Amino acid sequence: MEIPQTRQIIQQGLESGLHIGAQLYVSLHGQPVVDASFGLSRLGGEADASLAGTPMQPDTLMIWLSAGKPLTAVAIALLAQRGRLHFDDPVAHYIPEFAQNGKDAITIRHLLTHTAGIRALDTQYPFLTWDETLAKLFTLKPERDWIPGEKAGYHAHSTWYILGELIHRIDGRPCDQFLREEIFLHLAMTDTFLSMPTETYHAYGSRIGFLHDTAPATAEPPKPLPNYDTPLAASRPRPSGSVRGPIRQLGLFYEMMLRALADKNEILTPDTARLLVARQRTGMFDVTFRHKIDWGLGFILNSSHHGPAIPYQFGPHASPTTFGHGGSQCAVGMADPFHQLVIALIFNGCPGEPAHDRRLRATLKALYEDLALAR
Repeated sequence: MEIPQTRQIIQQGLESGLHIGAQLYVSLHGQPVVDASFGLSRLGGEADASLAGTPMQPDTLMIWLSAGKPLTAVAIALLAQRGRLHFDDPVAHYIPEFAQNGKDAITIRHLLTHTAGIRALDTQYPFLTWDETLAKLFTLKPERDWIPGEKAGYHAHSTWYILGELIHRIDGRPCDQFLREEIFLHLAMTDTFLSMPTETYHAYGSRIGFLHDTAPATAEPPKPLPNYDTPLAASRPRPSGSVRGPIRQLGLFYEMMLRALADKNEILTPDTARLLVARQRTGMFDVTFRHKIDWGLGFILNSSHHGPAIPYQFGPHASPTTFGHGGSQCAVGMADPFHQLVIALIFNGCPGEPAHDRRLRATLKALYEDLALAR
């Protein structure tokens, strides 16, 4: 399918230095209509200089950052669907150490709706091990005057480690193994990993793309973001942001969500899928993003009715039932049930929040118009 306006927006971003490359996957009614790549996956500055200037391909593995968060949410929902947990259970029921310093009232639902009040955590990623990070989380004190469930603020990393540990404590498998075996391999997401062994990282070679910092206004070429696309980082699971794979495979995940909502899915029941994308948190002011944003269980919901300036939304033409999640300054995965539309998009370049917000809005607007879906 031709997408001239969208290609023009992405090309303008390449020419202006907002990004050095991009991947875009789009499906309608479960059928792929766009699977495209643009520009480069790597620029200068890597340890292996011979790979500098590698073209971006549809099968390049890119890190999705926070766009990968819903994968862990679905893993938790699978455990709930199997009767292994309930969303309103206290986290400390499964992880007693978590109750330290007044965190005993925090529930799994609070973790998934960003209402737990434990945002402040220096993860020192990727240099701390999983257990070292958890030890810091267990002793973390809740934020002052924060009653869980009654105040909202995006938790970038902290609660997602706890969700990952919940999977481990309840199922017995580490969260990265659970996601791989219970979700990725079932959906043909064979090149998607929450973590990968160092030998696997090296085996992918030039298929590993590096996410670049394009914010500095200097004459120097953009450099890869530090500590994201290294063998060490790739080997350390971080449920809040270490998922990497071709962006088309994030599209496969959202196609699964649409099938589940229509009772045509082998993983989630319709009731579970509807619960994940129902408005669990409505009209609450998010003290991290400084806007009212509605949330499901681990998914951002279309909140355009709260105003036009909300970050990490889905463009002006998305239907009210659209859901998904963004990745910091680079990515989005989303499903629009009204149009049976899935979009997975990543830019290889983090230009700062305002520039990314403009870029994302313009691209999604153009894409809906190219697809003749504009309202």
